[in-house]
Amino acid sequence: MNSSFIYKKIAAISLLLCSALLFAQTLTGTSSGASSEQIITSGVQAEVLTFKYKKGDSYRTLSKVHEDVLVNNQMNHHAEIITRISAKITDVHEDGSGVCEAVFMSSENSTSTSSGKHFTWGEEYKSVFTRSARGEYTMEDIYFMPVVRDCPIFPDKAIKPGDTWTAEGHEAHDLRRTFGIQKPFQVPFAASYEYKGIVKDGKRTFNVIDVKYNLYFESPKISARAGDGVISAETAELLNRPAVTMGYSHQTLYWDNERGELDHYNEDFRIIIETFYGDRFTFQGTAEAEVTEFTRTNDDTTMKKIQDTVEKLGLEDVSVKKGEKGLTISLDKIQFLADSSVLRDSEKRKLDKIAGILKNYNNDLLITGHTALRGNERDRQLLSEERAQAVADYLIALGVRDAYHVFTQGKGATEPIATNQTEAGRVKNRRVEITIMDE
Repeated sequence: MNSSFIYKKIAAISLLLCSALLFAQTLTGTSSGASSEQIITSGVQAEVLTFKYKKGDSYRTLSKVHEDVLVNNQMNHHAEIITRISAKITDVHEDGSGVCEAVFMSSENSTSTSSGKHFTWGEEYKSVFTRSARGEYTMEDIYFMPVVRDCPIFPDKAIKPGDTWTAEGHEAHDLRRTFGIQKPFQVPFAASYEYKGIVKDGKRTFNVIDVKYNLYFESPKISARAGDGVISAETAELLNRPAVTMGYSHQTLYWDNERGELDHYNEDFRIIIETFYGDRFTFQGTAEAEVTEFTRTNDDTTMKKIQDTVEKLGLEDVSVKKGEKGLTISLDKIQFLADSSVLRDSEKRKLDKIAGILKNYNNDLLITGHTALRGNERDRQLLSEERAQAVADYLIALGVRDAYHVFTQGKGATEPIATNQTEAGRVKNRRVEITIMDE
């Protein structure tokens, strides 16, 4: 049922999408303290709530989903899923709507022997859409993200605490792999909203909005092969795909109307999927999201600054370069115990110094492992992943970042920087790269 995980791990982040663009580089997180303060209703002035967009604004958003997965009403496992969005406003129309380009990436918590938690860099989904000042989406049906659309939708009039309204929204599901449906499968819902009042967190004021909606849809039917009743293995597999999906979402939004953005939110949800065979899968839990602070680093000035620091620290076989996702510090010729992912003490001392550089930036980190062209492809891939995880675990232990902001990936021997025909070249290809992410 891996395909069903896509539902919540993508949907949870969608509320913040393209709504937290202003001042993104000055935010420090979810402002969680605001949610525990008393909601003020007396003397609160009525106001019109709207999204505000500015061309060129960009941001990074991270959602966390904590869910229990039950199979036929029996506990199966607990999942922790994060979704990372990198987005930018590319244009603003005269009516106040904003054009957004975004990249989604989701990862489910894995367990490693060294730390017990890490997140690998998952599949990326690109999307382009326009969102109005009220919150409506306009986008082509070639894009499958975000899943939750037209939520929140604001009234076109001033509202005060206690006011309620309803608005149509929909979820767009990716059923290409499951049913061969090549366009987003849209599931409508009617969301109920209530303006609760305001809370104050330091100098900032948030409008608190309660949102609820129920969900129900039936998937396309699948017919068995006619004749003697025997069905193919492919059809049998499809028959245990989702037949009916139902559930609910209850969200509390903390809206910053001065900036025209959703600062943070939390959610309770329960999704039940009944398959064609009659099995029942239940996903229930909570979700939250934060706008992550970042600093532009992928430029010549920052690269020169870090190169000078590397030289002053006497770090050998360490290079710095600009890349597609950000500025990359490459540990060339990194040393592990033979055919393992266990770091040698000399490399730990090197990472201790590099950690001091990384702590100067609040950006997410992407750790990429590479191997030389030896052994079979599967073993090379696994070793590159394990070595990236070893470096990530060590940096997390040093307090450079927490596990939610460090991602890993393995490239095996697919991206050599030297020949694999000599030992000297193979040594160079055994490297780990640390990217300070701008994208």
